Amino acid sequence: GADSETPLEVLQNIFQSLNEEDRALAQNALFIGVAQSGFKPSLTRRDFLIRNLVGVDPRNGSIAVADKIRPGMRIQFHMRDAQTSADDLENLLRRYRVESLENNLGSGGSSPVGALLFSCTGRGEGLYDEPNFDSDLFEQYLGPLPIGGFFCNGEIGPVGATTFLHGFTSVFGICSQPKQSAGST
Repeated sequence: GADSETPLEVLQNIFQSLNEEDRALAQNALFIGVAQSGFKPSLTRRDFLIRNLVGVDPRNGSIAVADKIRPGMRIQFHMRDAQTSADDLENLLRRYRVESLENNLGSGGSSPVGALLFSCTGRGEGLYDEPNFDSDLFEQYLGPLPIGGFFCNGEIGPVGATTFLHGFTSVFGICSQPKQSAGST
């Protein structure tokens, strides 16, 4: 049964079931997602910390992952592609706009005045075939704001309530200025 399959056999079976386009993508963009909740019944992409698959050993069917994997942890294979990456960023920006801006501005909350963008060297034009993709999408959702930052090879950001070192991500630090109430000087 599936429980007796090695990780490499599971991967080979998944690979065989992919269409030609996904097979090509899997050659260069295959990762391991490590679930950050051992108890959540159904998981979404946002519940996984993505780690590099760094090798396989055909002798024993093992897969090497760039993280410590303990027995009982839930993992799954993930592929990185431009469309999914763009969809994820757009969903996060939409949610930020709704939760942080529309809910807070009417109640004397804060408004963004600028942002810092830390983007992996594996993103940008190499992933999207166009420059400034992440910052342009940011501006589309939050308006024209000054953005500074740089490309890096490891970004710090959350999965759930815990912060991790990531790869192939963009992290925005949004700087806000509190709204002044009518009676304050």
